[in-house]
Amino acid sequence: MTRYSLEDEPSNLDEMPLMMSEEGFENDESDYQTLPRARVNQRQRGLGWFLLGGWKVLCGSCCDCLAHICRRKKELKARTVWLGCPEKCEEKYPKNAIKNQKYNIFTFVPGVLYQQFKFFLNLYFLVVACSQFVPSLKIGYLYTYWAPLGFVLAVTMVREAVDEVRRYQRDKEMNSQLYSKLTVRGKVQVKSSDIQVGDLIIVDKNQRIPADMIFLRTSEKTGSCFIRTDQLDGETDWKLKVAVGCTQRLPAVGDLFSISAYVYAQKPQLDIHSFEGNFTREDADPQIHESLSIENTLWASTVVASGTVIGVVIYTGKETRSVLNTSYAKNKVGLLDLELNRLTKALFLAQVVLSVVMVALQGFVGPWFRNLFRFVVLFSYIIPISLRVNLDMGKSAYGWMIMKDENIPGTVVRTSTIPEELGRLVYLLTDKTGTLTQNEMIFKRLHLGTVSYGTDTMDEIQSHIIQSYAQVTSQPSNGSTSGSTPSRKTQTSAPKVRKSVSSRIHEAVKAIALCHNVTPVYESHTNGNGETESAEADQDFSDDNRTYQASSPDEVELVRWTESVGLTLVNRDLTSLQLKTPSGQILSFYILQIFPFTSESKRMGIIVREESTGDITFYMKGADVAMASIVQYNDWLEEECGNMAREGLRTLVVAKKSLSEEQYQDFESRYNQAKLSIHDRALKVAAVVESLEREMELLCLTGVEDQLQADVRPTLELLRNAGIKIWMLTGDKLETATCIAKSSHLVSRNQDIHVFRPVSNRGEAHLELNAFRRKHDCALVISGDSLEVCLRYYEHEFVELACQCPAVVCCRCSPTQKAQIVTLLQQHTANRTCAIGDGGNDVSMIQAADCGIGIEGKEGKQASLAADFSITQFKHIGRLLMVHGRNSYKRSAALGQFVMHRGMIISTMQAVFSSIFYFASVPLYQGFLMVGYATIYTMFPVFSLVLDQDVKPEMALLYPELYKDLTKGRSLSFKTFLIWVLISVYQGGILMYGALVLFESEFVHVVAISFTALILTELLMVALTIRTWHWLMVVAEFFSLGCYLASLAFLNEYFDLSFITTWPFLWKVSAITLVSCLPLYIIKYLKRKFSPPSYSKLSS
Repeated sequence: MTRYSLEDEPSNLDEMPLMMSEEGFENDESDYQTLPRARVNQRQRGLGWFLLGGWKVLCGSCCDCLAHICRRKKELKARTVWLGCPEKCEEKYPKNAIKNQKYNIFTFVPGVLYQQFKFFLNLYFLVVACSQFVPSLKIGYLYTYWAPLGFVLAVTMVREAVDEVRRYQRDKEMNSQLYSKLTVRGKVQVKSSDIQVGDLIIVDKNQRIPADMIFLRTSEKTGSCFIRTDQLDGETDWKLKVAVGCTQRLPAVGDLFSISAYVYAQKPQLDIHSFEGNFTREDADPQIHESLSIENTLWASTVVASGTVIGVVIYTGKETRSVLNTSYAKNKVGLLDLELNRLTKALFLAQVVLSVVMVALQGFVGPWFRNLFRFVVLFSYIIPISLRVNLDMGKSAYGWMIMKDENIPGTVVRTSTIPEELGRLVYLLTDKTGTLTQNEMIFKRLHLGTVSYGTDTMDEIQSHIIQSYAQVTSQPSNGSTSGSTPSRKTQTSAPKVRKSVSSRIHEAVKAIALCHNVTPVYESHTNGNGETESAEADQDFSDDNRTYQASSPDEVELVRWTESVGLTLVNRDLTSLQLKTPSGQILSFYILQIFPFTSESKRMGIIVREESTGDITFYMKGADVAMASIVQYNDWLEEECGNMAREGLRTLVVAKKSLSEEQYQDFESRYNQAKLSIHDRALKVAAVVESLEREMELLCLTGVEDQLQADVRPTLELLRNAGIKIWMLTGDKLETATCIAKSSHLVSRNQDIHVFRPVSNRGEAHLELNAFRRKHDCALVISGDSLEVCLRYYEHEFVELACQCPAVVCCRCSPTQKAQIVTLLQQHTANRTCAIGDGGNDVSMIQAADCGIGIEGKEGKQASLAADFSITQFKHIGRLLMVHGRNSYKRSAALGQFVMHRGMIISTMQAVFSSIFYFASVPLYQGFLMVGYATIYTMFPVFSLVLDQDVKPEMALLYPELYKDLTKGRSLSFKTFLIWVLISVYQGGILMYGALVLFESEFVHVVAISFTALILTELLMVALTIRTWHWLMVVAEFFSLGCYLASLAFLNEYFDLSFITTWPFLWKVSAITLVSCLPLYIIKYLKRKFSPPSYSKLSS
């Protein structure tokens, strides 16, 4: 009762303190979510808002509105699908084509231009360039403005076009895969993109399922098949699917057309783990109705692992589960680009202010408005267009360096626009299966209570098994037909007798070999005709062509292990299984009942009858939490489970109970009765099974290790020391996830783990959050469902608490939930996030994160294709972030600020020049001097800053703490920017005044002296900025100087050649350059001496 009263009366909740103010509770729950947002929206929207990005918001909302009208979403509806009759569908359903492209032929050019001019920087250049068409505003040659802009746009368009073509080719390949479609006239080949709702499709082994289907028939005798779902939910274990009974029983495939049947399916939805529908056959008398559940479905993007299947298509294209679960890729913009965009707005403001000051000093005479605009264009060099060119080229250079790094082979950079993001990450969200672990199980330990066997003592077990079965086979010759049973019977009746170790091992291994859901599969050597496959399997039990199939890799490993110690599972169908002993004898068992594993019960059981003796035994295995209360009292189980879990092993407890014939018959009748009940069926069935699960004999405890990827522990350690918070988001079970979190050292040894109890409503969530708040410095483990509830009611509080945790593990997460968590962190913390995964289920998360990394793993390439960076092993992420992330960010920050400095210095000179010459809006340097200044004279040295590094890669990896400084963003901030502004103003002023003071007769000399000093100053400043010299930097410096000196000969329209070759010219230039640069060198030396940066202490 208490739970309901909590929900109904907010007054109870008010007594429990929670961080948020009480007003949230007085409102209705629906209001609650809108509260914080409403407050934000009440801010005044004035002119400031419009200038500072309001225009972008308005444009964006208009575009969204138009897009929404153009592609209005059709409402998803439930449907009735007639078998093999697509023409009977009432609705028009989407085409079954995969489409990952961003643009089409018509939207490509406008789309790319919008993405470019969305940025203030580019829009500004466009306006300035267009203004040059107006004669009264024209200042220089048109090419000085249009050439750089055209270049930037061309490069961007080519890059986008290449990406787009690649996407198109990948889609085309998927859409043109051929499938067999059943029609009245027989089989027809059809392209994947032409499949419609209602088609009957045949899918062969190892073929991808093209659309969501209901499973009607299979070539397997059992009426079931296995599918691989790794591209859908990231789990590499195989799932068992069952064909619809009515259609599986039909004598031949062609009979599917002779019956009149339909499938009723619910409307398409996100959840890949549930489905509700009905199958109805009309022409039978009476009508046959079968309910359909998740085990009758074959979702698109899964792969058939055994046999050939036939299904009827119910959802296509956009409505399939796999497409509904993938989000669309957004254009990612790096934080550095946003910061530079902010700085350019500040510069633009300065430029306008400067122009107004100039016009004001003129006294607003004449056509002052035109003069104002001329000044704006004159000072447009404050924001250099080469900024975009340099940064884009820099990004490409970083991408090239990452791909060429021999320490991380196979790394691919798929998004070249965000390498600097790698240096700014605070949250790393990682998948578990296949990313941190290899998803390969290894049997590590068998514990019998008194003895424990590890990997090095498995041969002892083998010898015990061989021994015990040798005794069994030698006994019948003495006339006793019942094998070793009499001795065993006496033991069960008198438990006082301690069993010998040998018989206990025998019992334990036999239990592990029988209690599972594994099927051995034999590859057929016939001509590929499905019918002979199973027939041949009866004879050919050779070990070399046997593979095991099961829905869990743990089970397969246990069966493989029993094979290695001598007890081999050779055959299994729905009613029996056969084991082969070390001596080659076949033991047969009838399967009487199976109780499958569920996440609620956390255990599985099986009742078998041995053919030779008729003994009935109930075997059970499961998690220690579930089994502890079921087995007989013992003093070692809990302790040993704890020990194994600390080693990172997955533990299973195995137990058995011998049943007499009467006990079993009584159980069976009660069980069948419970299965037929209409109300509370699941509860009644569970109650009957529980009546058996009492006082079971504990046989053994097994420990299986899920092997971690190479170097996962040191890598996670490195990332944690670098101040990166790691969250593990997995679709796996809570126990497994916790286990891996411990073994991978995601949660360090001395940390507590707080497991968030399952909550289903607001009151429970409230209590549980309060309980969690009292814990300090402990890792959080929470399941997807509880997370959903917490986010619905207490989003802000939950995120705030979770962000304080050193590590967070979310288990049973759906793909959409993973992406949701990423977006949540971005909104609430405003920090940069990185997602890393390897399966199709991680794609949404990778695309939502600021920086997505994909691992090319066993689960296919889907994640690595969708990611911004693709690596081959998890351990490479350490070098990718610490070394390449650091360098990319530091270099881009230096490059961006230096390019701005280059523009500001020349604008300062222009301002000084104009103010001395009666505020005339006349350019100081004309035509080619301006173009040459930004390109050939200074481009190479400035761009060579992309080779600079402040710390050696070895140092960066040895001291990951250095990475923490980067996340504060100090390399490019308003503070560093202001320092550069001061330097520019100082140098520009010195260069111009110096030239004006020192020139004697002609004005041409001013241009010559100041321009030469300017070039020299720039080259010296590059040398001052560099932290580690590279031979290419030296080459660039001397090459640029050489180019300038060589070009002096041709620039006679700007320079007086006879003056340049004289001594006065040389000493004047040297003097000015010295005054502009020497003070900076001295300041830098003093700063290095008295307050060195953190890394210089290490490198010395």
